[in-house]
Order: sequence, then C-alpha cells, then structure tokens
Amino acid sequence: MNLTYEEAYRKLEEILYKLESKSTSLDESLGLYEEGIALYKHCNKLLENAELKINKFNQLGLKEEFSIREE
Repeated sequence: MNLTYEEAYRKLEEILYKLESKSTSLDESLGLYEEGIALYKHCNKLLENAELKINKFNQLGLKEEFSIREE
C-alpha cells in the first residue's frame, strides 16, 4: 500500500461513513470491512515508524519522550 497516513485515514473515514449508512449490502459491507482493516494496519505501521524516528532523535540528545499511544 503506497498511501500517506492522511490519505489512508481519509479512506477509513469514507468506509466508516458507508458502513454506518446501512445502505450497503452484506457482501459490500464485508469488502469494506476487509479494506478498512488493511488501511488500519497501514496507518498503524506508519505511526509506529514515525514513533521510531522520533525516539531515535531523542537518543541523539533530546530529553523528551514521545509516544503515540492514547492513555
């Protein structure tokens, strides 16, 4: 998948809107769900990579810790 985080997130929002509209068939809903899971994993991977890069910068002398996890 070669999408930026913002593009993937936008597609996830579109999928959510379609699923919530209740006008999609079961087959279409399953396909959207599958696509949504792939997009979710892609977004997670991009966020994890960003966190790793920031943590590397921190190891070079910055004192702040960074985490993308919600508390």
